Amino acid sequence: MNPKTTGWPWLIAAWFVVTVVALLTRPLLPVDETRYASVAWEMWSRGDFLVPSLNGEPYSHKPPLYFWLVQGGWLLFGVHEWVLRLVAPVVALLVLFASTRLSRQLWPGNDSTARLTPWLVLGSTFFAAFASWVQMDMLLVLMTVLGMTGIALAAREGIRGWLLTGVALGLGILAKGPVILLHVLPVGLLAPLWRPGEQGGSWWRWYAGLLASVVLAALLALAWALPAATSGGEAYRAAILWGQTANRIIGSFAHAHPPWWYLPWLPLLLLPWVLLPWGWSALRHAPLRLDPGLRLCLVWLVATLLLMSLVSGKQIKYLLPLVPAMALVLARVWAPMAAQRVMQRPWLLSAALLLGGGLLAGAPLWANAAPWMADIGPQWGTLLVVTAFLLLWLPPLTVAVYPRLLTLLSVWVVVILHLGIYRTAAPAYDLQAVSAFIARAQADGRQVAIGGRYHGQFGFPGRLQRALLEVPAGTVLDWAAQHPGDYLVVISRQPLPAYPKAVFTQPYRSGYLALWSGEAVTTHPAILH
Repeated sequence: MNPKTTGWPWLIAAWFVVTVVALLTRPLLPVDETRYASVAWEMWSRGDFLVPSLNGEPYSHKPPLYFWLVQGGWLLFGVHEWVLRLVAPVVALLVLFASTRLSRQLWPGNDSTARLTPWLVLGSTFFAAFASWVQMDMLLVLMTVLGMTGIALAAREGIRGWLLTGVALGLGILAKGPVILLHVLPVGLLAPLWRPGEQGGSWWRWYAGLLASVVLAALLALAWALPAATSGGEAYRAAILWGQTANRIIGSFAHAHPPWWYLPWLPLLLLPWVLLPWGWSALRHAPLRLDPGLRLCLVWLVATLLLMSLVSGKQIKYLLPLVPAMALVLARVWAPMAAQRVMQRPWLLSAALLLGGGLLAGAPLWANAAPWMADIGPQWGTLLVVTAFLLLWLPPLTVAVYPRLLTLLSVWVVVILHLGIYRTAAPAYDLQAVSAFIARAQADGRQVAIGGRYHGQFGFPGRLQRALLEVPAGTVLDWAAQHPGDYLVVISRQPLPAYPKAVFTQPYRSGYLALWSGEAVTTHPAILH
């Protein structure tokens, strides 16, 4: 790889390897991936592309943009799982191009920074690992980067930049909801911190342009939300126009954590770059006063982290839009050092690989957490241990080469995790067989119910046309007595020998899944415990 070029063929090859390995080794994982797949399937099978639905009911937890992209893929290539699963990886690839474009907006003519940026994005291990998941977060990352590009462009050209910002914000709302505003607007509102020296009149124009972009975003979002609210009913209207956003910010119904919760998880988001002491030493000497672009990225990082910490619902994936910001900062700081050789050995990085390899090799010792862990072979952890020692034997590398090497390392780690963990766990997460069984039972006229809440795990894998009945835990025996010939899905930690009369069984996540007839449930009520 020539450090004087970006090396896009190598980057795309690395992205391709991660994507293909994920498609070949990992099934759709319940409950999130299978849920979103089932929402997309119900939109397709019902022919309703306005209101997403799950198990026959309007689904208000996510806006429709991701599902629309899936519908477009199915329209072109047919209803295949690989089409559904390629949406997020393709968006992740677009993030690499968009981040490079943003680098050129922030630092025109600085080719060395632009060349490093996409490597630092893809080389972030969490980004590379998450890129193949059926989730909406990659769309949020892309729209955040495009929104920042619009703000950077508006600093020089005005209207074109605000137009791009408005479109990005609007599509971001349609992808993940109003949370996109927490990622983009702080940089626009705090422009005096990274764009000093402007006069009062120009600031009026600046904030007027920012307001106009928000209005444009609102119009784009409302173009869907208002017809959907009318079509989806009162509960759906209340949820999409206010309830979902307010609940997540003020008192999340899921993933609620204290404000400091993100801090111990930040190193995971910053891997492997956080383990390079020389890189952070360079950051401490960065020319902040002379570099508006660098200040913009730091405002982006700090303001977004603070605001997201105040939101009640938290998951580490919610900070994915900060990966391009971190990559841009490091690329800008490291670019002037591109020709320098790094004499420090990557001791911290090697130690982390050594620890990870030891934990992976010892995974069978934790088989009580999930039965499938007993089948993880020691060779996968050994590969990480060997990689740790090989890193220490490498000759000193230039700063320009380091991001490329560590990107390949991140890809290597992600591949090992897929081959060692996901492929081993696949039988406990692959719901194709049980979903097909449910589809046949429904086609034969049998009702299929599930005790407790149903997350849509079986809808897309079984291409179901009928909803499953959710039976509250306290009424399962009554339901079984009234439906002796129908089936009940039971998810339990009980081992498989405890299900002698089940019509279908399989390992499921950290336990087991079984289908029982209503008659069997009434004669063996202990299976419900």
